[in-house]
Amino acid sequence: MMNLAAEVTGSLGSIGYGLAAIGPGIGVGIVFGNGTQALARQPEAAGLIRQNQILGFAFCEALALIGLVMPFVYGK
Repeated sequence: MMNLAAEVTGSLGSIGYGLAAIGPGIGVGIVFGNGTQALARQPEAAGLIRQNQILGFAFCEALALIGLVMPFVYGK
């Protein structure tokens, strides 16, 4: 009975993706948090700030998608 409680079954790739999604999640929060702060400080630069926000968001999401694909590439 004790061995059954410590046994891990299922896809470990899903656990890996869950851990890999932490970094991009934090990154997206930082990008939009700092972008909002920059818009509050300099509203006249809204176009440039928004453009940089979208670029930073795209890079963070690319990391999340790579983390989603890697367990399938290197899996069994």
